[in-house]
Amino acid sequence: MVFGLGRKSKKDQSAYPDESQASVESTDSADTASVDAGRRVSGPFDVSEVSSREGYVDLGALLISPSEGLQLRLEVEEATQRVVAVTMDLNGSSLQLQAFAAPKTEGLWDEIREQIGQSVGSQGGQVEEVQGGFGTELIAKLPAGAQDGSQGYRVARFIGIDGPRWFLRGVLGGPAAMEREAAAPLESLFRKIVVIRGDSPMPPRDLLQLRLPKDASVTPPPASPNSTPRVQGPERGPETTQIG
Repeated sequence: MVFGLGRKSKKDQSAYPDESQASVESTDSADTASVDAGRRVSGPFDVSEVSSREGYVDLGALLISPSEGLQLRLEVEEATQRVVAVTMDLNGSSLQLQAFAAPKTEGLWDEIREQIGQSVGSQGGQVEEVQGGFGTELIAKLPAGAQDGSQGYRVARFIGIDGPRWFLRGVLGGPAAMEREAAAPLESLFRKIVVIRGDSPMPPRDLLQLRLPKDASVTPPPASPNSTPRVQGPERGPETTQIG
């Protein structure tokens, strides 16, 4: 499997949850329990829910199931040299992954969807909530110039999963953002992800630590028009983009 490294400067930070804002409490504990039960069956999984870590690509906080043609890009913050996100590239589409610490009894996805919507709206874009295989999702459209000079939109599909003391966010780009058939291979890999929260105390919304696997071969990723659009808010950390 090939790994690419992207670089982001400190000034480009955005799109992490803001730890200064209070989490939204679940209004229906029975519904929350039902959603979590479904996740435990179909994924993504907590490390306590898998019998072995063998056969996965170990990225620290995330275990990824390898697949033919899959390339992984690890995004590195220039100022700190820490890995802040991993992007899965497959069949011309992308899926950016970031995992965060979360409260024991509250989910983050409801509030984060609202923050993304406010950010996109402030930039002249549009958001739509849709029901998908992972529950409530967001389709975001941000204004962007086309190659012929005309004005168009860049589309991103946001998925959020509340797990036991962690939150996993996925952002689909390229054809997978708009076409369910194109998204299916990445959705399948997303369901196989294993999140390792760790036992150390962490403030809710802190980024879980990612790392490059040992003995991994690293190559610069090619430039792509399908990189994830930058979305302001939630307000913590960098929203990563591909750098060729």
